[in-house]
Amino acid sequence: MNNIADAKQFEPIEEALSAVGYQVGFGNEFETEAVAGALPKGQNSPQRVPLGLYSELVTGAAFYAPRHLNRRSYTFRIRPSIMSAEFEPLDNVEFRTPPLDVPSHPGRLRWGPLSQDGEPADFLEGLTTLCGGGSPSLHAGLAVHFFRANRSMENRAFSNADGEFLILPQQGDLRIVTEFGVLEVEPSELVLIPRGVKFRVELKGAFARGLVIENYGHPWILPELGLIGSNGLANAIDFQAPVAHFEDEEVRTEVVHKHGGKLWSAYIDHSPFDVVAWRGSLTPFKYDMRKFVAIGSTTLDHPDPSIFCALASPAHEVSGCNADFMILPPRWLVGDHTLHLPGFHRNSVTEITSIMGGLPVINGVDLNGSVAVTNHWCPHGPDAATFEAKREASDSPEHINDLLLIMVETRYPLEFTRAAIDMKMGTPATHGGSAGYRKRFPNG
Repeated sequence: MNNIADAKQFEPIEEALSAVGYQVGFGNEFETEAVAGALPKGQNSPQRVPLGLYSELVTGAAFYAPRHLNRRSYTFRIRPSIMSAEFEPLDNVEFRTPPLDVPSHPGRLRWGPLSQDGEPADFLEGLTTLCGGGSPSLHAGLAVHFFRANRSMENRAFSNADGEFLILPQQGDLRIVTEFGVLEVEPSELVLIPRGVKFRVELKGAFARGLVIENYGHPWILPELGLIGSNGLANAIDFQAPVAHFEDEEVRTEVVHKHGGKLWSAYIDHSPFDVVAWRGSLTPFKYDMRKFVAIGSTTLDHPDPSIFCALASPAHEVSGCNADFMILPPRWLVGDHTLHLPGFHRNSVTEITSIMGGLPVINGVDLNGSVAVTNHWCPHGPDAATFEAKREASDSPEHINDLLLIMVETRYPLEFTRAAIDMKMGTPATHGGSAGYRKRFPNG
């Protein structure tokens, strides 16, 4: 069970400025160089780039996108990314893209965490798709994947033209090498990799597992705060971007690229992580979810779950988002004459929930790392035993100490893979359906 009680919000400066190093601020304009003098002064495409580097623009939005949404960076690298090798198809195995094998399911499905047992696999080989909806070709929808890895990616890089990768390790620390620098990540942190950016996942221990949300739609943004004001939810200053870090290695490297729902593979004779300096607003980020500033009621009843939204992928103002990513951290529950539980409800959006850590083992079942999918309009709510206990409990303020959950909402009904349905068979039932709910009408 993960212990996430330490919020890590007040690290000593010596620890915060670690050897890896970060820049802070979501959507900021950054510039960073691993070798002094590598960044051109006053322009991005000089006739001769300093140190004999190549200037290469990476554009993550249409050129005419609004300034606050435009994402692009100039990279100054040892070699341009142009490759002479031809891409060859690579078997996707269990890493899939909609349409999937099993139609959308009207009920609720849950999967337990992936076991450490299994064949040797790196991050890419250990991706297993659970569900998805929409289409990367239409830039709409998303997919949900488990990952498990017991070895690092060696002489291998991955990039995804179909969507952004939101990586959520649940067990095991990771070192993620990107074209823009290095991110060191532990459980309870997330990593956002933009479309098209190459990266490599290394393990800092023997095993790692977690969740990946692949976003085909509008790039993730911070939601507007509206009446909340200027502070709260996921603060932009808490997002960390890497500093320039490069590899000047002539080693045969496989570049795996996802395009149009398929994987493609090509080999080059050097490391693609050879960016010596860069400037711009397109970059990977990491974010410590324990720093999320939760908002809640101080009177009665529950606000809508949108108050937990950390990242948003907008779509439609009525039928719902392409995707909203929500963080439910340790927090206080307060409400006069209010059930301290999410109530019974039906939604016009599909919900994906995962317990990242902090849940005690209940009746021998450990659900840390599990994932549940509730397709839209499926009735759901607390089980009967939990409801009865909370119905009779005091309405005094209650503190959730260690539990960290994430939730994704999307307007799309989600299809499932055959591998996911087969995997579900081994997951213990956690809800008794309508059994156990007492009929009190009309006596109360």
